[in-house]
Amino acid sequence: MSGRTHARACPERTCVGCRERAAKKDLLRIVAIEGVCAPDPRGTLPGRGAYVHPALVCLDLAVRRRAFSRAFRVRSALDTAELRRYVEQATP
Repeated sequence: MSGRTHARACPERTCVGCRERAAKKDLLRIVAIEGVCAPDPRGTLPGRGAYVHPALVCLDLAVRRRAFSRAFRVRSALDTAELRRYVEQATP
């Protein structure tokens, strides 16, 4: 036997709000499109992505800490209104 397991490794990402590592499928990918943070639930939009738990607590932490500006390497503040609406609708 070669010692390898046949179980596939699950990719992990770090939430920019709470800074906890989680499985990629448990986080929501965010992309910056023309100064606006847009949700990317399918993970197919082009460009740099940042990940956050789909919860208002983590979203508020990320906005307060200016984590999206840092993650997308932009100097100006990004509009998160569309992202907030998406997360509010997604949470039960």
